[in-house]
Amino acid sequence: MVRTQIASRGIRDQRVLDAMSRIPRHHFVSGVRTFEAYGDFPLSIGHGQTISQPYMVALMTEELHLRGEERVLEIGTGSGYQTALLAELAQIVYTVELIPALTKRTQKLLNELGYANVVYRIGDGSEGWDKHGPYDRILVAAAAPTIPRPLTTQLADNGILVIPVGDSRHYQILLVVRRIGNRFDTRESISCRFVPLVQKHSAY
Repeated sequence: MVRTQIASRGIRDQRVLDAMSRIPRHHFVSGVRTFEAYGDFPLSIGHGQTISQPYMVALMTEELHLRGEERVLEIGTGSGYQTALLAELAQIVYTVELIPALTKRTQKLLNELGYANVVYRIGDGSEGWDKHGPYDRILVAAAAPTIPRPLTTQLADNGILVIPVGDSRHYQILLVVRRIGNRFDTRESISCRFVPLVQKHSAY
């Protein structure tokens, strides 16, 4: 998977490649054959949610430029696969999920796999998690029509936010936002498609 789907398509961050080689992706999905868990496509995890294709997970993580000492906020815990990757590469991960059953399942699995640097919350991801901010990095694993204002206010100076933005019925654009003081520099990455983010807040 790492060689043929990720490295061959331009992902160069060796820490990301090594971590994805270590994480048993098939543990994060059920009801499929083991080899299917490593296919180049998203898979259903129930509750109308999906685990993203491996390449998209790798790309979003590489865009964060993690070095190991960062405090990361993840919006959309989902299966926990992306959470595990972030936990491998950052100091601590704060993850928010709207669906209680997914949080319960993921927390049990990640505890069994030995990840002790993840803190969980059930709630509206568009609100972020102000209690533990500001965050060096924020990753959003669901599509928002606009960037929720709380996420930009909770982003530390020189921090990076990666989020798919656009109409959830169609394809979105993956945005990479860097905060520089009170300015936000935004770059478009690639087209993508994610499940919608439940959102209360207007754009930044």
